[in-house]
Amino acid sequence: MTEQEPIAVIENGDPLEGLTIALGVTGSISCYKSLEIASRLVQAGATVDVIMTKNATQFVQPLAFKAITARVPYVDMFDPAAPEGESHVEIARRCDAMLIAPATASSMSKIANGLSDDFVSLTAIATKSPVLLAPAMDSNMWDHFATQANLSTLADAGIQIIGPSEGRLASGRTGYGRLVEPIDIVDELRARIGREQGDLRGRRVVVTAGGSREAIDPVRFISNRSSGKMGYAIAQAARDRGALVTLISTVDRRVPACVQLVEVESAADMHEAVLNETRTADILVMAAAVADYRPAAVADQKIKKTEDDKRDASIPLEKTTDIIASVSREQASGRLVKVAFAAETENLLANARKKIESKNIDFIVANDVSATDSGFATDTNRVTIIDEQGTEESLPLMSKVLVGHKILNRSLGLLESP
Repeated sequence: MTEQEPIAVIENGDPLEGLTIALGVTGSISCYKSLEIASRLVQAGATVDVIMTKNATQFVQPLAFKAITARVPYVDMFDPAAPEGESHVEIARRCDAMLIAPATASSMSKIANGLSDDFVSLTAIATKSPVLLAPAMDSNMWDHFATQANLSTLADAGIQIIGPSEGRLASGRTGYGRLVEPIDIVDELRARIGREQGDLRGRRVVVTAGGSREAIDPVRFISNRSSGKMGYAIAQAARDRGALVTLISTVDRRVPACVQLVEVESAADMHEAVLNETRTADILVMAAAVADYRPAAVADQKIKKTEDDKRDASIPLEKTTDIIASVSREQASGRLVKVAFAAETENLLANARKKIESKNIDFIVANDVSATDSGFATDTNRVTIIDEQGTEESLPLMSKVLVGHKILNRSLGLLESP
């Protein structure tokens, strides 16, 4: 990474693409999970140099990492067949970040105290790139005063600590010391890269996701088919570019690492959350499918059906608040870019255009949710972006993360325009 040019969206929408990552693997039973970490890094488009302690090779063979990364792992500091004269120095210089996962209590102690008698600690001490460390050990080892002292030393030195998690350990006991899941470890790395050089670093982005639930009685509600995937993808994209991201969601999905979650259920809940979170925001993206109507009254108890019930089974409805229209583009913190979505099944562009003026937004993202390869519950989307002047930009089918980047590109351009 360079200090001059901020990173923005790239070909696959992943900030790890084109970077060189040094992956340190130390001798914990959980180092088998490092294979998945290496695989995820490679799939993201990174070049991965795996560095192993000799103890780690007792659990996972270097050949397994070679098969995944297509590069020979480094184990022996004094290997005469090593491609570079001082491999640890060369790796330390060329890597954009170093990730040590798992990191044992012993490896943490060595790095904290400047000891360098294995390839991992040697490289960690030699690099000036960001270092992230994911501990894994028994809970008693994690709680030990020496481990906690070393942890403080590492954190004070700017080394990012990921975890550990609480859960079942190799000993069969339950406690803190479990390695954070590989998907979250790699996400933490993406977030760190974004914070270092992302073009949205220092910006606050608020994203809504999912379909609202409007209660009929204590057990029934009115909702829609929104899965929340689009909103979560936008939150991920903003996080990857360094933004501080708040995700206001109605659905139970895995939250991208380093994204703040605000859980809501109804349109009223979401309205309150949006008003609160946008006070200091730069961008609001309303990707949620918020109900236009809700029951005018909510029954205190479950509505029963009886054979002789002659009552009208209809449910009186009332309009919900148009959330994005109620949010001002001029906040106390400055300009707020407002982005709405139009989920339609017919007359897509005409219906989307009608919403631009009424919602007082910067642009709208229109998508046909009746399509089988885009819209609800898919990983891809095909959208048309329409701005205040009525200019249209039709995007081809692409991943929802890339759609998120397109939305953020346009939003950032509006923030930076005079």
